[in-house]
Amino acid sequence: MPVTRDFFLDLAAAAAEQTLPRFRAGGGIDDKGVKGGVAAFDPVTEADRAAEVAIRSLIEARFPSHGILGEEHGAMGLDRDHVWVIDPIDGTRAFITGIPVWGTLVGLTERGKAVAGMMAQPFTGELFYALDGESRRVSNAGEAENKVSGITDLAKATLFTTTPHLFKGDARRRYGEVERQVKLFRYGCDCYAYCMLAAGFIDLVIETALQPYDIVALVPIIEAAGGIVTDWDGTRPEKGGNIIAAATPELHAAAMAIMHGEG
Repeated sequence: MPVTRDFFLDLAAAAAEQTLPRFRAGGGIDDKGVKGGVAAFDPVTEADRAAEVAIRSLIEARFPSHGILGEEHGAMGLDRDHVWVIDPIDGTRAFITGIPVWGTLVGLTERGKAVAGMMAQPFTGELFYALDGESRRVSNAGEAENKVSGITDLAKATLFTTTPHLFKGDARRRYGEVERQVKLFRYGCDCYAYCMLAAGFIDLVIETALQPYDIVALVPIIEAAGGIVTDWDGTRPEKGGNIIAAATPELHAAAMAIMHGEG
């Protein structure tokens, strides 16, 4: 049974039933504690956990032979050809502070490669998705194709990262050099930044220490819109880690050279 646009809509609706009533509602927040070996505030909410349960339930019913990797409820069947990768709320810090730039991420890998994905933002009523080599977005204004900007020059580019505080050691200096060369840089937005890249509104995203569930769903959305996304070594990004997403190969190469200390 193929993955369809309607199935992504169903997943988005099921997640929204759990997230929207809890957004800006002042619910409880737990701290998952240590992340990446460093003690830091790592929030998780009831909405995260409930949304993932709802998503997994639909996937298990429709694709019982597929594996699942979720941020909150673990993994099953990771040795299978098809594995779904779920982040029920990417941008939990935005969620708990009432900022609507979080999103529900659901991606599908085939033999390790991301082949389909969605990002749903129910508060703004948006769904970004990629299927069968097409990248599209659905909103209150209708449905449209995603297409990257085509910017090739760092001096004309708009750059996003979650926060430069996440870069460690020399990587922070190198990231600062990219910032120095671009036209505009902004912080925050998590998954939303990648979707704005796919839609052509920004040109470059550089991140560090991502998990697979932070990036898998976004890879086909960017690639099918004409963009490029890899790790800092230029290899496939599905395992997470250090990530560069860019509108064009030229922009990607320029950013990667600096992050490697070559620029």
